[in-house]
Amino acid sequence: MNDPDSPRSERELDKIDRRILRVLQADGRISNLKLAEEVHLSPTAVLERVKRLHRDGYVLGYEARLNPAKLGAGLLVFVEILLDRTVHDVMDIFKAAVQVRPEILEAHLVAGGFDYLLKTRVADMAAYREFIGSVIWTLPGVRETRTYVVMEEVKNSSLLPV
Repeated sequence: MNDPDSPRSERELDKIDRRILRVLQADGRISNLKLAEEVHLSPTAVLERVKRLHRDGYVLGYEARLNPAKLGAGLLVFVEILLDRTVHDVMDIFKAAVQVRPEILEAHLVAGGFDYLLKTRVADMAAYREFIGSVIWTLPGVRETRTYVVMEEVKNSSLLPV
């Protein structure tokens, strides 16, 4: 028998835990009662499982998905960043600098021909020209960039296969 207070590894998630995660991922605002109906458990049992899934780090949080075009951020741009040097101090300063820029939605250290891949959103191409000059090129350690403007979002999902 598993200790209910001990952390569970991913291998130990049962079918009901996975079903709960799928439902929460699709609708984070679902009521506990409706969630219980969806997974065929009592509301009390579901609430305890959801609390455990939070405590064990399977659920990181909840957020509303907003329409970027309606909020003045309709242009999606990916930017490859090549740093001058890939030493820890330059990388740490760069990482700290991208954290404070709201236009930078994601920043990933990658293996390959460049160092970071940034996902950014701005209003339009004029705003991007301003952003690349006043923000990206002023980030610490930036030696080279490549820009990829998204013409059409074919798929945009944060849903994980559970």
